[in-house]
Amino acid sequence: MTTPAAAQGLKPEVFVLSAWPLKPGLRLEDTSRFADSTWQLGHAVHRLNVRSLTLCFDRVPQSFRATAKQLCLAMLSGPLPPAEKRPCLDTVHTGFQEAIRFLTWVDQRPEPRFRGLATLTAADLLDYQAMLRRTVRSVSGRSKARSAVRWFWRWRDHLTDRLAFDPRHMDDWGEKSVRRHQRPQENRTQRIPEDVMGPLFVWALRFIDHFAADICAADGQWRRQRWGMPVDRTTRVSEVSTRAALEATLDTYLIHNRPLPGWRGQPNLLRIARQTGYHRAMFRDPALRLLVESVAAVVGVAETAGFDLDIQGRLDGRPWIGEIVTSHFHDHGLAVLARMLQTAAYIVIAYLSGMRDSEVKALARGCLRTETDSTGKPYRWKVTSLSFKGEDDPRGVTAVWNVGEPVARAITMLEMLQPPGVDHLFNRLDHGAGGHKGRRHAAMTTGQTNDNLNHFAAWVNSYCDSLGRHDAIPAVNGRPFKLHTAQFRRTLAWFIARRPGGTIAGALQYRHHSIQVFEGYAGTSDSGFRAEVESEQALARGEHLLTVIDAHEHTRLAGPAAAEAARRLEEFGQRTRFQGTVVLDDRRLRRIMNRDDPAVYPGTYITCVHDPAKALCERARQGAFEGLGDHPQCQPLACRNVALTRQNTGAWRGEIELVDQQLTRRPPLPPLLQHRLLRRKHQIEDFLATTQEPS
Repeated sequence: MTTPAAAQGLKPEVFVLSAWPLKPGLRLEDTSRFADSTWQLGHAVHRLNVRSLTLCFDRVPQSFRATAKQLCLAMLSGPLPPAEKRPCLDTVHTGFQEAIRFLTWVDQRPEPRFRGLATLTAADLLDYQAMLRRTVRSVSGRSKARSAVRWFWRWRDHLTDRLAFDPRHMDDWGEKSVRRHQRPQENRTQRIPEDVMGPLFVWALRFIDHFAADICAADGQWRRQRWGMPVDRTTRVSEVSTRAALEATLDTYLIHNRPLPGWRGQPNLLRIARQTGYHRAMFRDPALRLLVESVAAVVGVAETAGFDLDIQGRLDGRPWIGEIVTSHFHDHGLAVLARMLQTAAYIVIAYLSGMRDSEVKALARGCLRTETDSTGKPYRWKVTSLSFKGEDDPRGVTAVWNVGEPVARAITMLEMLQPPGVDHLFNRLDHGAGGHKGRRHAAMTTGQTNDNLNHFAAWVNSYCDSLGRHDAIPAVNGRPFKLHTAQFRRTLAWFIARRPGGTIAGALQYRHHSIQVFEGYAGTSDSGFRAEVESEQALARGEHLLTVIDAHEHTRLAGPAAAEAARRLEEFGQRTRFQGTVVLDDRRLRRIMNRDDPAVYPGTYITCVHDPAKALCERARQGAFEGLGDHPQCQPLACRNVALTRQNTGAWRGEIELVDQQLTRRPPLPPLLQHRLLRRKHQIEDFLATTQEPS
């Protein structure tokens, strides 16, 4: 077999990341080479929520190890084949696992004729596909596995051993249920149920608005005592000065009759020394230890050490906590509470902004910009971060999100919680065992944040149990709901598409929020939030239409498009029924809406039965969001696409009553405004008079 020129020129010292921009401070000489058994891709990963990505070639069968290395090098930094794009590092890492599965299967084939990939036939690949059907449960998982097999054909010019044909051209390759070129559906992620999201969000706001001041005050004391004390343990200080300082510290405990900080049943000498302003080495003097023991005999010793502060935060009129202690593992310890405070900020930011985890983790000090009116009152808050998904630059692209005031408060609090000199707001905190060691100030990974989210919920429930409160975070199906970062974006899309209570998307109180999301939350990123919200709105509309059909309300419409609406909805109802049962599965309903959308849009004043040929708004509608019946260019009194429900007619009659109230005001309105209101009233009355009342 002829060896491709690209593979012939490989050298052991070739850098595998030569085509990628590296993290700041790294040189190409610090990165992995072709000869290494493990390639560190993390040197070129700029997302802060990812610690590292590695390719371990020791897991590849020995006979195919060189081929796997050639493939990965080609995808990472080699010349691109015609019509190929450079895959991202995540794609290479994920596909590498599937390549290992395939190469291991080939290596374990019992037939002696298998000496390489070039010897495989179509029948062999169908055998592999049959194995995938037996061992991989998800359709998408099997699709990814087959995609990795095709790599050995698509990148064949870089391989010394490659497939002899393209598997895609095989008659039985693939599964009919997987549609090619189907856009990935992010909203398959499970959303957070309303009864979980409500108390979770309330407790997150309590941490930010009521508990944060006390936690930050304890954090300030901890930092002053930890980093502000003398660090030279060998210097012998004056015996007189140390005794005087210690006596002053102990006098405060005697005056307030407060027990000394404890550790394992004994006075916490480290804590007392830090309060005194010296190092623990001061207690090498037996006289000073005896002085502490004499005070302990009077005031006692606490179970742990607490911070010297008056609790300011209130919950139901009482201090929210007795004291904040220094123990790393106590539920009321600073290490735990600071981590819960940071997690609370994550919940508020992720839920109210629609940002992905990588975008939240890229938030840095100074990312918040507040816009004020002429009186200095804030009216808009903008957050700048980096967007990675869908962007061509692996270092991320600057994007801006419009957010609400709670997000601004969360960011302001995080800037206080992180020590000076630390820019990124979701870096690991110093508190706790090992906080000062190797990974101090490193960004939290997605996995660490997931752990913190579930720990936050558990902390809240334990806190509620201890106080007999009834606003804990409820279980789902008898078990604590498992939280993870991707759910907040999905849940926000769901809530925007539906008002609380499950009513139809497009309600007036959510319209402004929807515009914020469409125009601001997506920022300047092409991979923004709008498509996900629109998908949820379409699903909500489908659910609403099914309810209308089940109640036979579609047969009792009025207006010029009533008959067309009834016909469309009857056909839609037939498509969504299977064996006499209305389909309630979100995925199947979403597929039906994508394929057979009846283009019927319920709204407050009208139900739009959209027909582009008749629509007066069609020219102005370009780029409008999903709720056609409520967009500003709608002309309901003149359009032939209008149908009316009883609720629509009631809304119009309410409009007439509102006009009558305005006309009878005292003092009376100006004549021109009265004329316009009267004309508006007559137009509505004429419209209703010419429209058959819905039954």
